[in-house]
Amino acid sequence: MKKIDLHTHTISTISDYPFDFDLSKVKEYVDKLKIDALAITNHNVFDLAQYLHIKNNLTITVFPGIEVDLEGGHLLVITDSDEFEISNFDEKCKQVTALIKTNTDTLTIAQFKSIFTELHKYILIPHYDKSPEIKKATIADLQPHITSGEVASIPKFKRMMKEQNGLTPVLFSDMRFSSSLVDFPTRHTFVDLKEISIAGIKSCFADKTKISLTKESGNNFFQATDDGLELSTGLNIILGGRSSGKTVTLDKIAASSGSAKYIRQFSLLQNDEETFNRTNDTKLSIVNNNYLTEFKSVVEDVVQIDLKQNLLSIESYLESLKKFATESEKKDLYSKCLLFSEELFSLEDFKNLDKLIESVTTLIENNEYQDIIAKYISQENLKGLLNELIQKAVISKVESEQKKWLNSIINDVQRELRVKTTSTFIENVDFYKIATDEMKVAKFNQVVSELKKPRNIHREELGKFSIITTAKPLESASDLQKIGRDKKIYSTALSKYNEPYSYIQKLRETGVEDANLYKFFVKIESVTLNKDGFKVSGGERSEFNLIHEIKDATKYDILLIDEPESSFDNLFLRKEINCLIKDMAQLMPVVVVTHNSTVGASIKPNFVAITHKNLEDGEFVYRIFTGYPSDKELTCTDGTKIKNYEAILNCLEAGEDAYTERKTQTYEILKD
Repeated sequence: MKKIDLHTHTISTISDYPFDFDLSKVKEYVDKLKIDALAITNHNVFDLAQYLHIKNNLTITVFPGIEVDLEGGHLLVITDSDEFEISNFDEKCKQVTALIKTNTDTLTIAQFKSIFTELHKYILIPHYDKSPEIKKATIADLQPHITSGEVASIPKFKRMMKEQNGLTPVLFSDMRFSSSLVDFPTRHTFVDLKEISIAGIKSCFADKTKISLTKESGNNFFQATDDGLELSTGLNIILGGRSSGKTVTLDKIAASSGSAKYIRQFSLLQNDEETFNRTNDTKLSIVNNNYLTEFKSVVEDVVQIDLKQNLLSIESYLESLKKFATESEKKDLYSKCLLFSEELFSLEDFKNLDKLIESVTTLIENNEYQDIIAKYISQENLKGLLNELIQKAVISKVESEQKKWLNSIINDVQRELRVKTTSTFIENVDFYKIATDEMKVAKFNQVVSELKKPRNIHREELGKFSIITTAKPLESASDLQKIGRDKKIYSTALSKYNEPYSYIQKLRETGVEDANLYKFFVKIESVTLNKDGFKVSGGERSEFNLIHEIKDATKYDILLIDEPESSFDNLFLRKEINCLIKDMAQLMPVVVVTHNSTVGASIKPNFVAITHKNLEDGEFVYRIFTGYPSDKELTCTDGTKIKNYEAILNCLEAGEDAYTERKTQTYEILKD
């Protein structure tokens, strides 16, 4: 990362307050704040002699520039520092000075374009969220040559960084190097560059991911393989000819990383709709389980209910009661004891009381919404309520333990008495439990009836696709086999599908484990739709898979993609995938192997690696040349270098001649 300040003043003009320039302040500023590049941008003036004096006395890059009054706002115009360009720039700036006579004068857009005719040569930075601001219409008139805008503060910088389609924000000192200067401003911008150049800065300004306010928030480097290959912690593109070692390099990175999401070439092609849907169902298993979580607890409760046994218990109770009544005059010493027919104490369920205590505790301990809670219930009242509930719980649970102890004594005594008597004893039966079981089964049948109603249970947007998950009634035994993933005979169970409680019993008889019963009540399916609302085609399935796999990479430490263009058209890659890959590169290192210009160039990577295979002394030698996209040369670990421009054109465009031919003889003709 390089720290740059492209907005500074060294001359007091009619648009400025009076100050005396001091070169020593420039040196002190550069040294103290470790500035890597500076631009001199005086209001409507460029002083060539002063610029050269400053440049020759500093060890950093100093760019010539001017701050132009344009259409009522201010625009920084910065050019290259080579000798020819400086002379040319000086002549143009003299024309600006001649037109701006007072502090209210301003150039028109036509005047500006007539002076600076080759706008592509300059860095143009308007006051964007800073007074006096350049009008949006003026910026539009200067496109595509404006990609960044100067802001006045850090909050404005951060706000602009979040804008989807806005200019890249830059923050500069806008300082005057006055002899009276004591404290230096700390408004600077870091750019992801190794070598400072106009082209490099322009490439960074066109990509928000290459801009930051601190060195730490920018990209660093890490060793990607054991043979010394270093890559950026941002977005890396690996280019190279056929069989030059691109995929081999990616394999090495995967082996060295420990936790890599590796999307291999052609792995995403999917033409079988059934397989695609089944894969999606697997991916959405979490959604399915979440939908049925509460129903699962209901099934687990109901499956413990045995209505037949309850009926037998009642019948046994009635029979014993009648027999006990007929033998009332024949009681012996043992059966006459009061405990012989004593009923057990009923035990209380404390679930609701425990939940209530937990809820009140949550209200007391919650900090996030304490202001809302306090509007209706004071902390004092909540603590009083909690104290009383705890006391109630303590007393009730002590009584419950006492009842359990007494019940155990009653059971022991009754057992001894019944062993020694010939009299009939009344069978114990819990009528409350039996009645509750009946109500639970009736309510369970109602719940299942509601559950069976067809409905959409989840919708997820993924790029241009929508994944719709639906739940609907089962239709055939094959539906049950798909849920169970087996070949069991489910036809008998299915015949009881409209009698939920009986259906459970039949499923158990079929061999379904209790823990899985809840899955066999509805059919849950997902369908993937395109942006027009239709089911995806074969090609669209592959596009969906790529988007999904890239999103899935958040679970890993590094994302590796091998030639995504092998399966997709350029428009999809540029509109959908490039943005997604760039977003991922802000979270983790991303490495993409490609020989496609849509991915290799348009995506604006942070770092470039080019693989080479050469025949040397009868043997093939593989090298990897790396560097920033803006570097003039790329370097191998053995010290050899190649020209970046030529290498990239060879990889992406089949060489400069082929690129020029397509551009001039094909695209330009079609355009005209």
